[in-house]
Amino acid sequence: MSQDILPSGYDAFLHDVKTRVQQAQLQALVAVNKELILLYWHIGRGILERQKVQGWGAKVIDHLAHDLRLAFPHMQGLSPRNLKYMRAFAEAYPEEDLIVQRCVAQIPWRHNIALLEKVKDTTERFWYIQKTIEYGWTRDVLVHQIELK
Repeated sequence: MSQDILPSGYDAFLHDVKTRVQQAQLQALVAVNKELILLYWHIGRGILERQKVQGWGAKVIDHLAHDLRLAFPHMQGLSPRNLKYMRAFAEAYPEEDLIVQRCVAQIPWRHNIALLEKVKDTTERFWYIQKTIEYGWTRDVLVHQIELK
């Protein structure tokens, strides 16, 4: 379509629509990430509770991972290693409110894993989460910032 026959205000409208689409896409990604982080926390909490109360051993995690991969063959993140990270995540953040209120659910899972592995102090972890959100740090930048400390 030629610019000559476009109605007045078309370019501004197109720009507005593009901006709204991009904002909606970003909001959808943030919402999906939040739900995934909360799912991982609930799985981790369930494992942690059963290990404490019922004495489940580490082998149960391997079996659970196998059964979950059979049930959800196209879903990634259900390996024994990741289930152990979920357990550690639930142990590090014992209350679900901490995850939502302290912005833990706003950063990707791999960022959270890096923080669990490299930063033991919860207050310091929250500081890195805030800076990751504020500056849009990739996982590699986050790790680099932690290692500079």
